[in-house]
Amino acid sequence: MKEFLRNTWKHRAHVVMALPAFLVLLFIMYVPMVGLVLAFKKYDYSAGLFASPWVGLENFKFLIASRGEFFTMTKNTLMYYVIFTAVGTLLNVTVAIAIDQLAFKRMAKTMQTLMIIPVFISYAAVQFIVFAFLDRNTGMINNVFGTNFRFYTKSGIGYWPLILTIVKVWKDTGYGSVLYMSVLSGIDTSLYEAADIDGANKWQQIQHITLPSLIPMVTVMLLLSVGNVMHSDTGLFYQVTRNIGQLYDKTEVIDSYVLNSILNSGNFGYTAAASLFQSVVGLLLMLFANFMVRKIEPENALF
Repeated sequence: MKEFLRNTWKHRAHVVMALPAFLVLLFIMYVPMVGLVLAFKKYDYSAGLFASPWVGLENFKFLIASRGEFFTMTKNTLMYYVIFTAVGTLLNVTVAIAIDQLAFKRMAKTMQTLMIIPVFISYAAVQFIVFAFLDRNTGMINNVFGTNFRFYTKSGIGYWPLILTIVKVWKDTGYGSVLYMSVLSGIDTSLYEAADIDGANKWQQIQHITLPSLIPMVTVMLLLSVGNVMHSDTGLFYQVTRNIGQLYDKTEVIDSYVLNSILNSGNFGYTAAASLFQSVVGLLLMLFANFMVRKIEPENALF
């Protein structure tokens, strides 16, 4: 302890500089974890957090009580995670490489700016954009093709995985490609010059220089995403689908199910139980994925 205090005083300038970030991390990330006690209680507004009655594992039972419904929403959660991660990663890398290879760098910056704009559009607004395309009477798709298809009914349920994937890609690809572009900007240009002298074309340069340089970042992003495997974008699944019950077979995920349960019952213990369940599963999967990466390629592991 004495050595710790001596070292802290020695580097007091660095400690003061890091203090604001430390306090933000403490109060935003760690102090709220006290609320996890709600997962084992039935929240009573009059009694408060700690005086609310203890119910043990009762709040966890609502997740599995319906069995078939729990299986459906868990399957949907995992299915959309795999689809969004695979398609998103592929498009993020592709867009980053395409912009990086543009000869007109000013145009590249303009395209990058335009692609980032959808990130700032909330799903409350996105749902109206989607509705403008899919509505039975006034939707652009039905008007252009002269059809009368009902996307928001049981008959249109099979199209929603594709619709949600398109919306997700449109909204997140521009921002997601920025991370990979930062990696591309750090590649030594002499590598491309040497490859060009050796007669390598653009595709060969991408294959042997660009893609290998992106693998560490792709690995890190995939490892970080594994921690959120049981989490979904509530706005996407709740608002874009307009929370229509007929579509639940393909659009209901754990987060939207919890939100509906909260709105119907008002029991915040459900939210805490679901969050704890999702976080524990995500943590275990991330540790397992990191263990496998460390065995195969130690340099790309998180720890």
